[in-house]
Amino acid sequence: MKREEAVILLKCHAFACDDLNHSTMETGFLGSLRPFRGNLNEENFHELMEILHVLAPELKQPTLDREIMASLWGITHLGRAWAVEPEGMLQSNQLISNEQIALMERWLDLFSYAVMVLIEDGGRGRRGVLGISGICAGTG
Repeated sequence: MKREEAVILLKCHAFACDDLNHSTMETGFLGSLRPFRGNLNEENFHELMEILHVLAPELKQPTLDREIMASLWGITHLGRAWAVEPEGMLQSNQLISNEQIALMERWLDLFSYAVMVLIEDGGRGRRGVLGISGICAGTG
């Protein structure tokens, strides 16, 4: 995957893509939660981690792209707000199972940790040694 494709897919997963008709807008990480169709798509999580792998060199730079950061933050915040928080739309309407809540929380923990490590030191420092490669591969 090239950078341009990674950025487009990231924005689609964050439901922030300029192309409202892009298929990933509806089926992507956030799009699949609203409306929730009863299942979490593991492929979305793995695609997000692949996107992080592609964008890793850029995320360690002193100046970061605002749209990329907004998408990363949006996925983390809205994913938690909608699916993990007890007062979120999925739990408060009893649309998501306890197993799905735990899985979504795990995915968001891995995703946000990977983003933090990549921004902090590009995945090369002490934390990176502890498994950023496995996390970006979706196995951490």
